[in-house]
Amino acid sequence: MIGNQQRWQEDLFIAGPLSGLVPDDHILKQVDRVLDLSWLRKEVTPLYCETNGRPSIDPESAVRLMLAGFFQGIVQDRKLMREAQVNLAIRWFSGYRLDEQLPDHSSLTRIRQRWGEELFRRIFQRMVTQCIKAGLVNGETVHIDATLIRADVSWESLTTEYAEKVIKENVTEQVEDNTDGDGSAKNCSRTGKPKRRSITDPQATLTTSCHSFRMEPSYKQHTAVDDASGVIVDVKTTTGEASEGKELIEQIERVEQTTGKKVEKVTADSGYAHSTNYRALEERGTDAVIPPQTENKHPARIPICRFKYDGKNKLVRCPAGKVLRPGCETDRGCVYRASAKDCNSCPLRARCVSPTAKVRMVLIVNGYESLLRARRRHRRQDKDDRAIYTRHRWRVEGVHGEAKTQHGLRRAARRGLANIAIQVYMTAIVVNLKRLAAFLLLIFAFGRRKSCVCAAVTILNHLFSRLWKIFLRNLQWAHLTT
Repeated sequence: MIGNQQRWQEDLFIAGPLSGLVPDDHILKQVDRVLDLSWLRKEVTPLYCETNGRPSIDPESAVRLMLAGFFQGIVQDRKLMREAQVNLAIRWFSGYRLDEQLPDHSSLTRIRQRWGEELFRRIFQRMVTQCIKAGLVNGETVHIDATLIRADVSWESLTTEYAEKVIKENVTEQVEDNTDGDGSAKNCSRTGKPKRRSITDPQATLTTSCHSFRMEPSYKQHTAVDDASGVIVDVKTTTGEASEGKELIEQIERVEQTTGKKVEKVTADSGYAHSTNYRALEERGTDAVIPPQTENKHPARIPICRFKYDGKNKLVRCPAGKVLRPGCETDRGCVYRASAKDCNSCPLRARCVSPTAKVRMVLIVNGYESLLRARRRHRRQDKDDRAIYTRHRWRVEGVHGEAKTQHGLRRAARRGLANIAIQVYMTAIVVNLKRLAAFLLLIFAFGRRKSCVCAAVTILNHLFSRLWKIFLRNLQWAHLTT
């Protein structure tokens, strides 16, 4: 028989709680069991006036509304509030009844502005601490990587700016001060490579993750993921042009401060393969599984890898056996210089020295010995290093893919470094909540199964004891009757 549903009849009253309309396997219902924001009101109390103004949105409800949007990949406040109007799960998760009016979307914007980036960072750290107490985080092996977040700007907003802004602002004074007697300018040329920045979001910088891709205005997220269960233990947001290699040591220190354990092993890609990082990791006793950057296979001149460095005597020997002695010191390292006599009579001069140079000079960067040891280790890469670096790819890069495809982190929702940092923190909180909820649900299911088994064993023991008593009683009765 074909059923007939009267779909246009409305009920005035519905018996039962609102939670009964939300399925038990819904992500918000699972997260509600592990999410604890009772401490938040005390943290934000100094930001509000106790005696003046109208009552604000409940702090926990505001955070729950934002989290509900990130769980469903909704990062725009307008779209989130439109969805919350008809979504029972979001209403129940954020604490609003069916007949209760939801706040305006602009209220969430003002809350973010009032609280600031620091408070959302503390919420993220609280969530990491909760994962640590649950036993999800080991803290000994950490995977670190960076990813780009496309800024919320259009290509039409990009303009060219020059490094010397003073010349542009005071062009009249510069022309008057830099003229000769005949009126010709003697030094008015602009120095520095011109850069393109966005007018609407000046903090977004042009960068790319691959040389085959075009440069886009972006921000950069630096992520540290624990190896045990994929929990994000540290995250930081910078401009797109910031070097991820310079953030490595500070990020490891923040991870150790959060987890309370020393990082024994760290993995990263070749973008972190700086000689200073190798040296710093050796000094602090951290095993670095970081592949060095690939060298040019067809160099125009003899590469530096053909030169032998003597760290004890601070000398460099060229492929012809001549000695290069240390010269000037730079921020990156020491420049070693050969003598003109040796280079002029060398048979390898055409392949070694450029036509515009008199002698060959090589730069030995700081931590060069550590870099050589890392290259030797990479050449004889053992089974354990290959296994842990394979885990790096699907651990931290998988987290980035999850955040971008499921939680709306592929493109920035707002503008400004502080707003992007809040979006990154909220996304990391959502990822950690998913792992914590799944972990505790597994423990609950295992405990319930174990309790069922224990109950069955108890019942069987009780039945066996009763049957044994009945057997003994019958045996005694049979003995008395005979």
